[in-house]
Amino acid sequence: MNANPIPYQSFLDYLKFEKRYSVHTIRSYQDDLIQFFDFLATTYGAVSIKEITAPILRSWFAQLREQGITARSIRRKMSTLKSFFKFQIKQGELKQSPMTTVTTPKIGKRLPDFVPQEDMELLLQSIEATEDWKGMNAKLLFQLFYNTGMRLSELVQLKDRQIDAAKAVVKILGKGNKERVVPISKDLVKLIQGYQQERDRLFERKTDRFLVTEKGQGLYPKYAYLIINHYLKSVKTLDQKSPHTLRHSFATHLTNNGASINAVKELLGHSSLAATQVYTHNNIDKLMEVFKKAHPREQQSD
Repeated sequence: MNANPIPYQSFLDYLKFEKRYSVHTIRSYQDDLIQFFDFLATTYGAVSIKEITAPILRSWFAQLREQGITARSIRRKMSTLKSFFKFQIKQGELKQSPMTTVTTPKIGKRLPDFVPQEDMELLLQSIEATEDWKGMNAKLLFQLFYNTGMRLSELVQLKDRQIDAAKAVVKILGKGNKERVVPISKDLVKLIQGYQQERDRLFERKTDRFLVTEKGQGLYPKYAYLIINHYLKSVKTLDQKSPHTLRHSFATHLTNNGASINAVKELLGHSSLAATQVYTHNNIDKLMEVFKKAHPREQQSD
């Protein structure tokens, strides 16, 4: 545990009760703060909030770099501290944040990993052949991730009441408890209804979760991750083989097939358009192909 007396529980309570952040997000903030305050106590001893300076912060970030921590992870920890000090200003504990003069490390823009459409079709066909309960879960996980773009945390928490079979929509509870409604296909509705009937026949309900394990318990994140990872290993072009890869695939395939970036933003539950615009990367190849086929000057040069 952190031996440093500087409190941050009130900040975590603020994130939980006022900002309504998810448990996963709050845990990330907490881990970063524990790590920083442990460094502070070990390196500088008892230091008050007002005594934390930019050089102290830079020394921690330098240590993280020496430990091989990536620029992306360091940026996230910087973001945590910026939010923490901003909260302290709001509480009247500080007049200015010591993060003001700390430079954020630059990172190369990483394009999201996604499954090519032809590979996705092959994947879905291969999963159709499975018959045991784990296979049933694999079918639902792939179809729901790929058809809705849900996050892993959103999917494992999905309840029956969030699925409206009559209207063919799923109500997804996203970050900050914001609800969004995503349409689903009639085939997926049938798959969901078949799963529910078989689940209720096989298991005595121990949870209100829609997806359950072979023991009838609510599906947990690692279970879903391992299933998705297992099947995505067959796609050799992927670096990342996680449920988020299917979310990326959902968004990329939509934009490649003409969906507006604003529509994709709403379906993904992004708070800003900037987070969604990265999915237009694969459109460039298609635009170049259209240009070469349709532009008069290109046709003359053939």
